[in-house]
Amino acid sequence: MSFVENMINQYGLSAMFLLILLEYACFPVSSEIILPLAGLVGARSHMPFITLVLASTAAGLFGTGITYLVGRIGGSPLLEKIMKRFPSFEKPILASYRTFGNHGKSAVFLSRIIPLCRTYIGFVAGAMKQPPASYFFCSAFGILLWNSLLTSLGYYFYQHQDVFFLYFNRYKKWILICGSLLLLLILFCNISSRCKKSEENRE
Repeated sequence: MSFVENMINQYGLSAMFLLILLEYACFPVSSEIILPLAGLVGARSHMPFITLVLASTAAGLFGTGITYLVGRIGGSPLLEKIMKRFPSFEKPILASYRTFGNHGKSAVFLSRIIPLCRTYIGFVAGAMKQPPASYFFCSAFGILLWNSLLTSLGYYFYQHQDVFFLYFNRYKKWILICGSLLLLLILFCNISSRCKKSEENRE
């Protein structure tokens, strides 16, 4: 995280553009870290919010264009080879196939807010020969929505951090209790899900 923060602090908008492009091209870079940091750095340097959002959306379109092109040229046989060569790609690519099968062209928009297939949908859309105009149109709206949300977290947190810490200090006891309960609920759901799967496998 410090490397990403240093990159954005040192090179600003160009570093953010490159990192977001790599993330949407399915490199191991997390937009959940980059975009809030970019928003924070942008607010600190008095950069307009709209500039950050438009730049990050353009970077996302370039990155997702790479995955779309790979899928379009190689088709499903290439994706099968990728899944065999990189096992970590198998789950998100298969999830993207299911999403595309259920929602068709609109899956490209919907997938941008689904963590598992948010960046991998480009491979599938390309392999399924979705027209480029339709793909990039749907991608643009989905990427714009996702990037605006995450960038705003850092951007407006920096501008209103005094108010945030005021309320956090005032209600931190309840925040910690609610957070702990939520964590326990997530753990319970995960354990229950694993128990169900193991029982189904036995049957």
